[in-house]
Amino acid sequence: MLLVGLTGGIGSGKSEALAAFERLGVPTLSTDAVVHDLLGTEELRGLLHERWGDRVLADGEVDRAAVAEIVFERPDELSWLEGTLFPRVGERMMAWRTGLEGDHDVGVVEVPLLFEAGIEGAFDLTVAVVADEALRDERARARDHRGLEGRSGRQLPQDEKARRADFVVRNDGTIRDLEAAVGEVLAEVRGRVSP
Repeated sequence: MLLVGLTGGIGSGKSEALAAFERLGVPTLSTDAVVHDLLGTEELRGLLHERWGDRVLADGEVDRAAVAEIVFERPDELSWLEGTLFPRVGERMMAWRTGLEGDHDVGVVEVPLLFEAGIEGAFDLTVAVVADEALRDERARARDHRGLEGRSGRQLPQDEKARRADFVVRNDGTIRDLEAAVGEVLAEVRGRVSP
């Protein structure tokens, strides 16, 4: 099975591209969803509370917006959080892949900071989703993230992501356009699977 890493900048539409792969019958995994699940565990809740106190809890659950405000303003805290989360995300990703072996020819994992984290080597192929800058900005504003500036500042420019990726998907049109572009990439990826 080929493992494909899917990435893109904020507002590029990488989550929509992941959903398009899934609609086309490809097993998918979002590392953001894995992080969300991990933050819901008692273990992670305890570690974050121990480090940052009550300000990161709301009704006994991790307040992701409060965590974002801390880590995207303080690089040392971000490094600590990444060091805590990344190995656990990697374990879950490998377990997911192992569970698919033999049943599928391709699996796609969405990793927002794929190249920035230097983990592209964990994947057989990479896909970058890119979009017009004004459209990306509009989409990002619609999502109203706290800590957005810090998030954007950590990411490579999308043209650099595109340069490093094996495939590039443009996402300036409709969902149907995106799905067609994803389908073309999927056909090319499947052409590389050994019989």
